[in-house]
Amino acid sequence: MAGCAFASKLSPLVRGSFCGKVCCPAGRTAAVRAFSRAVTCTQLQPVQGTGALTGKVDRFGGVMVNLADTGLPADISESSFSGLLRDSLVQWKADGKLAVWLRVPISLSRCAAAASAHGFTFHHAKNDHTVLALWLGEGESRLPGFATHQIGVAGAVVDESSGKVLVVQDKNKTKNAWKFPGGLSDPGENIGATAVREVFEETGVRSEFRSLLSIRQQHNHPGAFGMSDMYIICRLSPLTYEINFCTQECLRCEWLDLGELAKTNDTTPITARIARLLLHGLEHGFDRVDLTMEELPAVYSGMFYQLYHRQLPTPLKS
Repeated sequence: MAGCAFASKLSPLVRGSFCGKVCCPAGRTAAVRAFSRAVTCTQLQPVQGTGALTGKVDRFGGVMVNLADTGLPADISESSFSGLLRDSLVQWKADGKLAVWLRVPISLSRCAAAASAHGFTFHHAKNDHTVLALWLGEGESRLPGFATHQIGVAGAVVDESSGKVLVVQDKNKTKNAWKFPGGLSDPGENIGATAVREVFEETGVRSEFRSLLSIRQQHNHPGAFGMSDMYIICRLSPLTYEINFCTQECLRCEWLDLGELAKTNDTTPITARIARLLLHGLEHGFDRVDLTMEELPAVYSGMFYQLYHRQLPTPLKS
Protein backbone atom coordinates (compact mmCIF):
# COMPACT_ATOMS: atom_id res chain seq x y z
CA MET A 1 0.00 0.00 0.00
CA ALA A 2 2.75 2.39 0.87
CA GLY A 3 5.12 3.56 -1.83
CA CYS A 4 8.26 1.57 -2.48
CA ALA A 5 10.11 1.75 0.83
CA PHE A 6 13.73 1.21 0.03
CA ALA A 7 15.61 1.06 3.27
CA SER A 8 17.92 4.07 2.73
CA LYS A 9 19.60 7.20 4.07
CA LEU A 10 22.11 9.35 2.22
CA SER A 11 25.51 9.80 3.85
CA PRO A 12 28.74 10.63 2.00
CA LEU A 13 30.93 7.88 3.39
CA VAL A 14 33.73 5.74 2.14
CA ARG A 15 33.22 2.01 2.29
CA GLY A 16 35.51 0.06 4.57
CA SER A 17 38.71 0.80 6.43
CA PHE A 18 41.91 1.86 4.75
CA CYS A 19 43.93 -1.25 5.65
CA GLY A 20 46.31 -1.48 2.73
CA LYS A 21 44.66 -2.26 -0.58
CA VAL A 22 42.01 -4.60 0.78
CA CYS A 23 38.82 -3.27 2.35
CA CYS A 24 38.49 -4.84 5.80
CA PRO A 25 35.12 -6.57 6.42
CA ALA A 26 34.86 -4.89 9.82
CA GLY A 27 35.45 -1.52 8.25
CA ARG A 28 32.90 -2.22 5.56
CA THR A 29 30.32 -3.19 8.17
CA ALA A 30 30.97 -0.01 10.10
CA ALA A 31 30.66 2.08 6.96
CA VAL A 32 27.40 0.43 5.95
CA ARG A 33 26.01 1.02 9.41
CA ALA A 34 27.07 4.65 9.19
CA PHE A 35 25.57 4.90 5.72
CA SER A 36 22.13 4.10 7.15
CA ARG A 37 22.24 7.23 9.28
CA ALA A 38 21.03 10.62 8.10
CA VAL A 39 23.83 13.13 7.79
CA THR A 40 23.59 15.75 10.51
CA CYS A 41 25.00 19.23 10.59
CA THR A 42 27.55 18.13 13.18
CA GLN A 43 28.95 15.57 10.77
CA LEU A 44 29.41 18.00 7.88
CA GLN A 45 31.64 21.05 7.93
CA PRO A 46 31.86 23.74 5.22
CA VAL A 47 34.66 23.25 2.72
CA GLN A 48 37.04 26.17 2.78
CA GLY A 49 39.29 26.89 -0.16
CA THR A 50 39.51 28.52 -3.54
CA GLY A 51 37.35 26.01 -5.41
CA ALA A 52 34.63 27.47 -7.59
CA LEU A 53 31.93 25.33 -5.98
CA THR A 54 31.29 25.26 -2.24
CA GLY A 55 30.30 22.17 -0.32
CA LYS A 56 30.56 20.46 3.03
CA VAL A 57 33.15 17.92 4.05
CA ASP A 58 32.29 14.92 6.19
CA ARG A 59 34.51 13.14 8.69
CA PHE A 60 35.30 10.45 6.10
CA GLY A 61 36.97 12.89 3.74
CA GLY A 62 34.13 13.24 1.24
CA VAL A 63 32.65 16.48 -0.04
CA MET A 64 28.90 16.98 -0.43
CA VAL A 65 27.89 19.68 -2.93
CA ASN A 66 24.21 20.58 -3.14
CA LEU A 67 23.75 22.62 -6.30
CA ALA A 68 20.52 24.04 -4.91
CA ASP A 69 22.55 25.81 -2.21
CA THR A 70 25.52 27.04 -4.25
CA GLY A 71 23.87 30.10 -5.78
CA LEU A 72 24.27 28.93 -9.37
CA PRO A 73 22.32 30.93 -11.95
CA ALA A 74 19.10 29.13 -12.87
CA ASP A 75 20.07 29.35 -16.55
CA ILE A 76 23.70 28.28 -16.19
CA SER A 77 24.87 26.45 -19.29
CA GLU A 78 26.30 22.96 -19.33
CA SER A 79 29.70 24.25 -20.50
CA SER A 80 29.86 26.95 -17.82
CA PHE A 81 29.08 24.47 -15.08
CA SER A 82 31.65 22.07 -16.48
CA GLY A 83 34.33 24.72 -16.07
CA LEU A 84 33.31 25.41 -12.46
CA LEU A 85 33.34 21.75 -11.63
CA ARG A 86 36.73 21.22 -13.28
CA ASP A 87 38.33 23.97 -11.16
CA SER A 88 36.68 22.63 -8.03
CA LEU A 89 37.96 19.11 -8.65
CA VAL A 90 41.50 20.43 -9.00
CA GLN A 91 41.19 22.10 -5.60
CA TRP A 92 39.57 19.11 -3.87
CA LYS A 93 42.21 16.74 -5.17
CA ALA A 94 44.92 19.12 -3.95
CA ASP A 95 43.23 19.18 -0.54
CA GLY A 96 43.32 15.39 -0.37
CA LYS A 97 39.56 14.88 -0.50
CA LEU A 98 38.55 11.26 -1.09
CA ALA A 99 35.21 11.64 -2.85
CA VAL A 100 32.65 14.11 -4.13
CA TRP A 101 28.89 13.74 -3.84
CA LEU A 102 26.99 16.01 -6.20
CA ARG A 103 23.31 16.60 -5.46
CA VAL A 104 21.62 17.93 -8.61
CA PRO A 105 18.05 19.30 -8.46
CA ILE A 106 15.86 18.35 -11.39
CA SER A 107 15.79 21.98 -12.54
CA LEU A 108 19.57 21.78 -13.10
CA SER A 109 19.61 18.30 -14.61
CA ARG A 110 21.82 19.49 -17.47
CA CYS A 111 24.60 19.77 -14.87
CA ALA A 112 24.50 15.99 -14.46
CA ALA A 113 25.53 15.59 -18.09
CA ALA A 114 28.42 17.98 -17.52
CA ALA A 115 29.49 16.08 -14.40
CA SER A 116 29.50 12.78 -16.28
CA ALA A 117 32.22 14.16 -18.54
CA HIS A 118 34.41 14.49 -15.43
CA GLY A 119 33.85 10.89 -14.37
CA PHE A 120 30.80 11.25 -12.12
CA THR A 121 28.28 8.41 -12.15
CA PHE A 122 24.71 8.20 -10.90
CA HIS A 123 24.37 6.99 -7.34
CA HIS A 124 20.61 7.35 -6.82
CA ALA A 125 17.65 9.56 -7.61
CA LYS A 126 14.54 10.74 -5.78
CA ASN A 127 11.50 12.77 -6.80
CA ASP A 128 13.18 16.15 -7.19
CA HIS A 129 16.90 15.44 -7.38
CA THR A 130 19.63 12.98 -8.24
CA VAL A 131 22.95 12.34 -6.56
CA LEU A 132 26.12 11.63 -8.51
CA ALA A 133 29.39 10.44 -7.02
CA LEU A 134 33.07 10.50 -7.92
CA TRP A 135 35.83 8.62 -6.08
CA LEU A 136 39.04 10.69 -5.80
CA GLY A 137 41.06 8.36 -3.57
CA GLU A 138 43.59 5.76 -4.62
CA GLY A 139 42.56 2.44 -6.08
CA GLU A 140 39.07 1.06 -6.56
CA SER A 141 36.16 3.13 -5.29
CA ARG A 142 35.18 2.41 -1.71
CA LEU A 143 31.95 4.39 -1.83
CA PRO A 144 28.88 2.52 -0.54
CA GLY A 145 26.10 1.62 -2.92
CA PHE A 146 22.58 2.93 -2.48
CA ALA A 147 19.76 0.98 -0.83
CA THR A 148 19.23 -2.51 -2.21
CA HIS A 149 16.13 -3.72 -0.36
CA GLN A 150 12.48 -2.98 0.10
CA ILE A 151 10.74 -4.02 3.32
CA GLY A 152 7.32 -5.65 3.31
CA VAL A 153 5.56 -6.35 6.61
CA ALA A 154 2.50 -8.48 7.38
CA GLY A 155 0.56 -8.81 10.61
CA ALA A 156 -0.76 -12.14 11.92
CA VAL A 157 -3.49 -10.98 14.30
CA VAL A 158 -4.13 -13.92 16.62
CA ASP A 159 -7.22 -14.20 18.81
CA GLU A 160 -5.83 -16.48 21.53
CA SER A 161 -9.27 -17.09 23.05
CA SER A 162 -10.67 -18.65 19.86
CA GLY A 163 -7.52 -19.85 18.10
CA LYS A 164 -8.38 -17.81 15.02
CA VAL A 165 -6.26 -15.49 12.93
CA LEU A 166 -7.19 -12.59 10.66
CA VAL A 167 -6.58 -13.29 6.95
CA VAL A 168 -7.39 -11.66 3.63
CA GLN A 169 -7.50 -12.53 -0.04
CA ASP A 170 -5.99 -9.90 -2.32
CA LYS A 171 -8.33 -8.60 -5.01
CA ASN A 172 -5.81 -8.36 -7.82
CA LYS A 173 -4.03 -11.70 -7.55
CA THR A 174 -4.26 -14.53 -10.07
CA LYS A 175 -4.81 -16.96 -7.19
CA ASN A 176 -7.18 -16.02 -4.36
CA ALA A 177 -5.01 -17.39 -1.55
CA TRP A 178 -5.47 -16.61 2.12
CA LYS A 179 -2.65 -14.48 3.50
CA PHE A 180 -1.92 -12.13 6.36
CA PRO A 181 -2.71 -8.45 5.67
CA GLY A 182 0.35 -6.32 5.07
CA GLY A 183 2.26 -3.99 2.78
CA LEU A 184 5.44 -1.98 2.33
CA SER A 185 7.02 -0.18 5.26
CA ASP A 186 7.32 3.59 4.96
CA PRO A 187 10.75 5.23 5.37
CA GLY A 188 11.48 5.73 9.07
CA GLU A 189 8.61 3.46 10.13
CA ASN A 190 9.23 0.69 12.64
CA ILE A 191 8.32 -2.87 11.65
CA GLY A 192 5.59 -3.23 14.27
CA ALA A 193 4.05 0.12 13.35
CA THR A 194 3.88 -0.97 9.70
CA ALA A 195 2.11 -4.20 10.61
CA VAL A 196 -0.46 -2.43 12.81
CA ARG A 197 -1.09 0.26 10.18
CA GLU A 198 -1.44 -2.15 7.27
CA VAL A 199 -3.79 -4.45 9.18
CA PHE A 200 -6.07 -1.55 10.02
CA GLU A 201 -5.99 -0.09 6.50
CA GLU A 202 -6.88 -3.43 4.89
CA THR A 203 -9.28 -4.93 7.45
CA GLY A 204 -10.51 -2.18 9.77
CA VAL A 205 -9.29 -4.20 12.77
CA ARG A 206 -7.16 -2.40 15.34
CA SER A 207 -4.30 -4.34 16.91
CA GLU A 208 -1.06 -4.04 18.83
CA PHE A 209 2.41 -5.41 18.11
CA ARG A 210 3.57 -8.44 20.09
CA SER A 211 6.57 -9.94 18.32
CA LEU A 212 8.43 -10.71 15.13
CA LEU A 213 7.81 -14.21 13.80
CA SER A 214 9.75 -14.63 10.56
CA ILE A 215 11.82 -12.96 7.86
CA ARG A 216 11.85 -14.01 4.22
CA GLN A 217 14.69 -12.80 2.01
CA GLN A 218 14.26 -12.90 -1.76
CA HIS A 219 16.62 -11.45 -4.35
CA ASN A 220 15.84 -10.10 -7.81
CA HIS A 221 12.23 -9.63 -6.78
CA PRO A 222 9.94 -8.75 -9.73
CA GLY A 223 7.88 -6.41 -7.53
CA ALA A 224 10.95 -4.55 -6.28
CA PHE A 225 12.39 -3.44 -9.64
CA GLY A 226 14.73 -6.42 -9.56
CA MET A 227 16.16 -5.48 -6.16
CA SER A 228 16.09 -7.61 -3.01
CA ASP A 229 12.97 -7.95 -0.87
CA MET A 230 12.61 -8.56 2.86
CA TYR A 231 9.18 -9.85 3.94
CA ILE A 232 8.60 -9.79 7.69
CA ILE A 233 5.64 -11.33 9.53
CA CYS A 234 4.72 -10.04 12.98
CA ARG A 235 2.40 -11.42 15.63
CA LEU A 236 -0.28 -8.94 16.68
CA SER A 237 -3.01 -9.04 19.31
CA PRO A 238 -6.48 -7.72 18.39
CA LEU A 239 -7.89 -4.65 20.10
CA THR A 240 -11.10 -4.81 18.04
CA TYR A 241 -12.72 -7.67 16.17
CA GLU A 242 -15.24 -6.19 13.72
CA ILE A 243 -14.11 -6.48 10.10
CA ASN A 244 -14.56 -3.58 7.71
CA PHE A 245 -12.14 -4.48 4.94
CA CYS A 246 -10.91 -2.34 2.07
CA THR A 247 -12.80 -3.45 -1.04
CA GLN A 248 -10.24 -1.79 -3.32
CA GLU A 249 -7.51 -4.15 -2.15
CA CYS A 250 -9.22 -7.18 -0.66
CA LEU A 251 -11.66 -9.67 -2.09
CA ARG A 252 -12.40 -11.36 1.24
CA CYS A 253 -11.44 -11.00 4.90
CA GLU A 254 -12.19 -13.48 7.70
CA TRP A 255 -11.20 -14.73 11.12
CA LEU A 256 -9.99 -18.21 10.17
CA ASP A 257 -9.15 -21.12 12.46
CA LEU A 258 -5.37 -21.56 12.66
CA GLY A 259 -5.67 -25.33 12.25
CA GLU A 260 -7.63 -24.87 9.03
CA LEU A 261 -5.18 -22.27 7.72
CA ALA A 262 -2.28 -24.63 8.39
CA LYS A 263 -3.87 -27.39 6.30
CA THR A 264 -5.77 -25.66 3.50
CA ASN A 265 -4.49 -25.55 -0.06
CA ASP A 266 -6.01 -22.09 -0.45
CA THR A 267 -3.03 -20.28 1.00
CA THR A 268 0.64 -19.61 0.32
CA PRO A 269 3.46 -21.83 1.61
CA ILE A 270 4.79 -19.15 3.93
CA THR A 271 1.32 -18.46 5.39
CA ALA A 272 0.78 -22.15 6.09
CA ARG A 273 4.20 -22.41 7.71
CA ILE A 274 3.55 -19.43 10.00
CA ALA A 275 0.10 -20.81 10.85
CA ARG A 276 1.82 -23.96 12.13
CA LEU A 277 4.29 -21.82 14.08
CA LEU A 278 1.39 -19.92 15.68
CA LEU A 279 -0.33 -23.19 16.59
CA HIS A 280 2.87 -24.25 18.31
CA GLY A 281 2.87 -20.98 20.22
CA LEU A 282 -0.73 -21.40 21.29
CA GLU A 283 -0.08 -24.91 22.55
CA HIS A 284 3.32 -24.47 24.20
CA GLY A 285 3.61 -20.71 24.83
CA PHE A 286 4.52 -17.87 22.49
CA ASP A 287 7.83 -17.46 24.28
CA ARG A 288 8.87 -20.51 22.22
CA VAL A 289 8.35 -18.67 18.91
CA ASP A 290 8.45 -14.93 19.58
CA LEU A 291 11.26 -12.53 18.76
CA THR A 292 10.28 -9.62 20.96
CA MET A 293 11.44 -6.04 20.53
CA GLU A 294 13.32 -3.83 22.93
CA GLU A 295 14.28 -0.23 22.18
CA LEU A 296 17.82 0.60 23.24
CA PRO A 297 19.97 3.75 23.08
CA ALA A 298 22.33 3.84 20.12
CA VAL A 299 25.98 4.83 20.33
CA TYR A 300 25.01 7.99 18.45
CA SER A 301 23.80 10.61 20.91
CA GLY A 302 20.03 11.03 21.07
CA MET A 303 19.29 8.08 18.78
CA PHE A 304 17.67 4.71 19.50
CA TYR A 305 17.36 1.37 17.75
CA GLN A 306 14.99 -1.60 17.98
CA LEU A 307 16.51 -4.98 18.84
CA TYR A 308 14.54 -8.19 18.13
CA HIS A 309 15.50 -11.44 19.84
CA ARG A 310 14.22 -14.30 21.97
CA GLN A 311 13.59 -13.21 25.54
CA LEU A 312 16.46 -13.63 27.96
CA PRO A 313 15.98 -14.56 31.61
CA THR A 314 15.88 -11.36 33.68
CA PRO A 315 19.31 -11.88 35.34
CA LEU A 316 20.94 -12.11 31.88
CA LYS A 317 19.43 -8.94 30.40
CA SER A 318 21.94 -6.47 31.81
